Amino acid sequence: MNPTMRSSAATSCALAASGVDGADAGPIACPAIAWMVSTMWSAAAPSTPEAARAQLVAALERMVGFIVASPEAGEIVQFVLRELSHPTAALDRIYAGVFEPTHRRLCQVWEQATGEPAESEATKLTVFTLIGQVIYFRIGREAVLRRMGWREIGAAEAAKVVAVATNNLEAMLGARKAAARKEGKR
Repeated sequence: MNPTMRSSAATSCALAASGVDGADAGPIACPAIAWMVSTMWSAAAPSTPEAARAQLVAALERMVGFIVASPEAGEIVQFVLRELSHPTAALDRIYAGVFEPTHRRLCQVWEQATGEPAESEATKLTVFTLIGQVIYFRIGREAVLRRMGWREIGAAEAAKVVAVATNNLEAMLGARKAAARKEGKR
């Protein structure tokens, strides 16, 4: 996607999120963000802890694919970061349409994977941590590229990020599983 198109995507997200000029697209105002959210949850609710774990891994893979490796995500992430830093009415729409439902869904899947209550403070913080490790690769992109000696974050580099994020997730799940076994829960 060329810079003009990227700028156009971010502008359309901003306009849609703010409801300017009839650009109202409902609760999820930005088509690119709506696409990412919809692809994260194309699967049915998991019926076993193993299925829930697999959904968490798949969600991480999709987040990395869009947020980290997708060139068009750069402008959108910049727009969202500006909203988070200097909130306008658009942030309310983004929060209600994207952040809160996505975070709630990840918390529910975490509960199914671990048995920890979805609305507990620990679960909410854990899910923020999972998301945050992915977001850093976009907001710290230039530092990552320089430190890693990469020219870009393409498919090969994104696969490396997915591998590390997945290992982190599996370590977290393993620790929870060991603790639950120790307590006799699962």
